[in-house]
Amino acid sequence: MSVFNLEDARELMLRKHLRGRGIGDRRVLEAMASVPRERFIGDPFRELAYADRALEIACGQTISQPYIVALMSEALELKGEEKVLEVGTGSGYQTAVLAELAGRVVSIERHPQLSVQAGKLLADLGYANVSLVCADGTEGWAEGAPYDRIIVTAAAVHCPSPLVAQLRDGGILVIPIGGPAGQMLEAIHKTGDRTKVISLSPCRFVPLIGAQA
Repeated sequence: MSVFNLEDARELMLRKHLRGRGIGDRRVLEAMASVPRERFIGDPFRELAYADRALEIACGQTISQPYIVALMSEALELKGEEKVLEVGTGSGYQTAVLAELAGRVVSIERHPQLSVQAGKLLADLGYANVSLVCADGTEGWAEGAPYDRIIVTAAAVHCPSPLVAQLRDGGILVIPIGGPAGQMLEAIHKTGDRTKVISLSPCRFVPLIGAQA
C-alpha cells in the first residue's frame, strides 16, 4: 500500500470510525492520527491497518479495532501528566497511543515474544516514557503503584482485585468484563473505598489470563 493510500485510510478512520461514532476528545484524536498503526500490523494485514476491525497478531492475540482503542483512551480522561498501567501490551499500539496522552506508561505482557517485539518498535518510534514488564498482568505491578489510570486490554469475568488496589484514589480503570457469551467495556471510577461503574460499549476481547483472572 502506498504512503498516499495509507494517509487516505488514516483520514477515513478519523472521520468515519472515530469522529463519526462519537469520539470527541481532541487529544485522543490527535494521538490516533499520530501513531502509525501500520507499523504494528503484520505484513498479511498491513493494508487493513486503518480498517475498523481487530486483527490477529502473534501468540494468538489481537490488535483492537481503532474505535475501541480510541474509546478506551477517551474513557481514561488523560490530561498529560498521569502514570498509567496497561495490562496486555500486545502489539504495542495501544501503548503508543497512551504514551502520546500520558506522562508515564507501564505496560505488562505475559508473552515474552510480544513484549520484546513491542519494546523494539516503541523504542524505534521514540517513545521514551514507556516501561515494559513481562509478568502476570492480573497481579498488576506493585513496584509502580499507585497508578492514576489502569487499562486492561483483555476480558475478565470480574475485575482483578490487585488492579483496583493499585489504582489511586480518584483514578479510573477501564476494562472489558464478561465471557464468551458477551462482554461490556466498563470504566471504573474509584473514590475512597467506593467504585462507580460506567458501561461504555459491548465489545469482544481475548480472555484475560492469570492468577487473578
